[in-house]
Amino acid sequence: MSQKKTEGPVHAMSGIELQPFYSADDVPASHRERVDLAPGEAPFHRGFHPTGYRSKPWRIFQLSGFGKPEDENERIKFLLKQGETGFIMEHDRNTGDHCYNVDHPDVVSRREDVGLTGAVMQSVRDTAICMDGLSVDSSFGHAGGAVVQHAPFALAAYWTVAKQRGFDLSKIAGTGQSDFNLTYLGCVTKQQIPTDAGLRFNADIIEFCDQHLPYWVPVSIAGYNAADTGLTPDQELGTLFANAVEYLDEIKRRGTMPLERAAKGCGGVSFRASIHIIEEACKMRAARLMWSDLLRTRYDITDPKTANLRIHCVTAGSKMTYQQPLNNIVRGTLMALGAVLGGVQSLGVSGYDEALSIPSEHAHQMSVRIQQILQEETGICAVTDPLGGSYYVETLTAQLVEKAWAFFDEIQQQGGYLAALDSGWLHAQAAENQYREFMAMESGEQHVVGVTCAHDDESPFEVDGFMGTDDAFDVATERLNEVKRTRHEAGAAAALKGLEKVCRGDDNIMPAMMDALAAEVTLGEIGDVYRDVFGDWNTPIQT
Repeated sequence: MSQKKTEGPVHAMSGIELQPFYSADDVPASHRERVDLAPGEAPFHRGFHPTGYRSKPWRIFQLSGFGKPEDENERIKFLLKQGETGFIMEHDRNTGDHCYNVDHPDVVSRREDVGLTGAVMQSVRDTAICMDGLSVDSSFGHAGGAVVQHAPFALAAYWTVAKQRGFDLSKIAGTGQSDFNLTYLGCVTKQQIPTDAGLRFNADIIEFCDQHLPYWVPVSIAGYNAADTGLTPDQELGTLFANAVEYLDEIKRRGTMPLERAAKGCGGVSFRASIHIIEEACKMRAARLMWSDLLRTRYDITDPKTANLRIHCVTAGSKMTYQQPLNNIVRGTLMALGAVLGGVQSLGVSGYDEALSIPSEHAHQMSVRIQQILQEETGICAVTDPLGGSYYVETLTAQLVEKAWAFFDEIQQQGGYLAALDSGWLHAQAAENQYREFMAMESGEQHVVGVTCAHDDESPFEVDGFMGTDDAFDVATERLNEVKRTRHEAGAAAALKGLEKVCRGDDNIMPAMMDALAAEVTLGEIGDVYRDVFGDWNTPIQT
């Protein structure tokens, strides 16, 4: 293999032309005064906290889940034993994303796929099994509910189990996700409620948490899922803040809670970290700067506890290759390095076998070890914003901010984030980028080691994909029948009617959802209410 020579212009993922050398003159004049600002000081681009990771290293926060609830529970406990410092529950996407029970015809026809992407949780009993022995009162947990229509169920189930075990919800810390980008921008074939109903759900969650769970992050806008569809880093930033504006404007319209607290409620976000280390670090710095400026200029919010963006990051699983999969350990390490150089508060590293299957135990362990090595052996935690002051870093940060605001403005011209989803405009931007990347790989302009180059050597290492369990569907079917046979049917029916009444009105959905879960109403029954009341989203692109 001959080494790749750099000839002609070189561009970052965001399309910004990179210079071979940077000096102080390259830093935009508008950004220069910010270079000397201290970390932990508005606009926070230099870091979340004055002492950074010295006072609190980032949280090791791995996504995990497969098979039956007890399988997921076992894997979470394994990861906690390895040194994970928070846990993320993953629900089976065949049932969760659609709000189906396993007896739905679409699930039955693909029964072999059930449990491959998370644990099957159709009732509060399933959630209780998954949470068995987990210290939800002292750990930071992620309840699942990545999809907007699934989030109320996943959150309410988690909180109901916590209440049943005697925990005070007002003291429990954790997060949900409830992200639009995953199924409205990425997997558009999935049956979803219309976007306006989804906005209502997320605003309801923000309000409910403000009243009952002050330490819970209600929603997490997933730039990760936007990036995975093909959006560039600047577009990922612009899309994320356009989404945040929808939430804040809706809460402002309602007038039901102080806007400062609403901003804090949606000021926890997640990003994807690719292997472009410096650009990804700059993206995290740019995000904090943009959030602080957005709240100040659009909503007159300057409270540092609100204006200080909290960032979770996951390394790009879509960039892991099934060819020479052990190369992915290197990729995961470098992606993680870019994230922590950007100052994230929590991090998940994709498994080296992610292109083949959900992570095996060993791959999951390696993902934790990568983070532990970065924390314990590299000295990275010693200095806040170690890249700050670099002419290159400061220039690229400022350029990303400029391009991201330009994309944000384009979204507003489309009528806002939800309108840009409904029309397919955002999908078109992502598709164009995907095509461009594909052609760059086809032409040899973009190299992927082990795929487009260095691919003719025989690796002595083989990796077997982990395929989960083969009884998830059957066990889930038995448990669903057991719930319906043994629950108090009149109570479940009344709770379901109460939920439907709230859905048809304007009241906050979460109290009724809590009542429904306590009465052992199932996921599929809740989904049927959604479909009856709200109908389905009219997907804007041909699938």
